[in-house]
Amino acid sequence: MITNSNLNDEVIRSFLERLSKYIPTPASLFLLGGSALCLIGNQRTTLDVDYVGEDLPPKQTELQKIIHDVATQLNIEIEAVPIARFIPLPNGYESRHLLIAQFETLNVFLFDPRSIALSKVARGFETDYDDILFLLRKKLVSLEAIEQDVELTLPQARHFDIAPIEIRQHLQDIKQLWAKRQLDA
Repeated sequence: MITNSNLNDEVIRSFLERLSKYIPTPASLFLLGGSALCLIGNQRTTLDVDYVGEDLPPKQTELQKIIHDVATQLNIEIEAVPIARFIPLPNGYESRHLLIAQFETLNVFLFDPRSIALSKVARGFETDYDDILFLLRKKLVSLEAIEQDVELTLPQARHFDIAPIEIRQHLQDIKQLWAKRQLDA
């Protein structure tokens, strides 16, 4: 099977539109990662559609089964991300989800931008840094909030397989990149 590995806004919206046709009752889908950022204006493509959900089949919901069936039909890589297992969710995360679009019975949300930023600081890939800078430019997060979330994460880091030295270094890298972007602007 050939998968569509250059997902952009148009492809992701087409997937969500098709997905909504299979959902009989109102449902909410919380996206995170590159696919969510594409839908709010990030120009870079992504490899998959990440959404908040259980990654273990016994715990998958009916909605998750439909999501995976439609993604398979369209050769789109999809991943359920149990985000609360990877990072401690920042206080108030439930109130910061942003509605991106509605497709018939499907409401699609950007999962809490601060949680997204924290997960990307923790992982620290180059594309993660780009995504954090995008969130900062869009004013969906502030550098101060990211710093606060990282500090609050440190005492719990081992429970989430986060290396304190690495997350601190990733935060410093982001601060330097952001400062450079501000000077270049």
